Amino acid sequence: MDIKQLRFFLEVCKELSFSRASEKLHISQPALSKTIHQLEDEIGLRLLDRSTRHLFVTREGEIIRQHAQKVLRSAEDLWQEAEEIKLHKKGSFTFGLPPVIGSSFFPQIIADFRRVYPEAGMRIIEEGAKIMEQSLLEGNIDVGVAILPVDNEQFEIRQIIDRKILAVTAVDHPFAGREKIQMKNLKYESFLMFQQGFSLYDRVFESCIQAGFEPDILYESSQWDFLFESAMAGLGVALLPETVVHKADTRNVSVLAVDDELLHWRLALIWRKHSYQTQAAQAWISFVEEAFA
Repeated sequence: MDIKQLRFFLEVCKELSFSRASEKLHISQPALSKTIHQLEDEIGLRLLDRSTRHLFVTREGEIIRQHAQKVLRSAEDLWQEAEEIKLHKKGSFTFGLPPVIGSSFFPQIIADFRRVYPEAGMRIIEEGAKIMEQSLLEGNIDVGVAILPVDNEQFEIRQIIDRKILAVTAVDHPFAGREKIQMKNLKYESFLMFQQGFSLYDRVFESCIQAGFEPDILYESSQWDFLFESAMAGLGVALLPETVVHKADTRNVSVLAVDDELLHWRLALIWRKHSYQTQAAQAWISFVEEAFA
């Protein structure tokens, strides 16, 4: 078994097609099929089901796929660390930042970090907090910001923020003037939600279910200001992070606290456990922790 076999196997799992995978890998389809057969023979397990028109990953193959991802990432970490040792450079890293969080907290911190560490290479990828976890596990991102909770067996976690989620309505809404409501009070309201793929979507949806109803979602958006202005126009109730609401002009809306333990916005820096982090990434983690301390 070698790294090439595992890389080829992962590509077939991703594409669920030998022809598409061979195109991506720039090898012939027979050569790819032969490599996968050799891997199956060495392991002694059937990893792919080719008995139907559509290719499937077997249950055994799914287990091997997860281990192959870890092996491949470890190999990439090894080569990256070796290159840094040879070149004596501080290195670079990819930082995953959800759009809502980015506009709320990080522009000034990023600017300050670049002034203090001008040699550090930082690439920023905008990604929903829910998708962030998978991107970290796949190695597309080195360090990201997530909304807690996340799996502490897979990730290192450094909590940096704890804020509430607030309800925003029009000033003529029946709830206007109240300081606090319970989630069950929103049963018959139209919800203005962040898109699926954002952790806030799951948090609000789960809170509604626990309150005994499924939310009536008028529409979803990735833009907090659009949700805010839609609530101001009387289209429904927007549930937004406290920090976002406080950035906006709240003179023409009603803002209410929601008495629900689920509706907290706890943010953390996370990265994959046992992954290699460049000097630049380590400096960034410490810098952010100090900034929020």
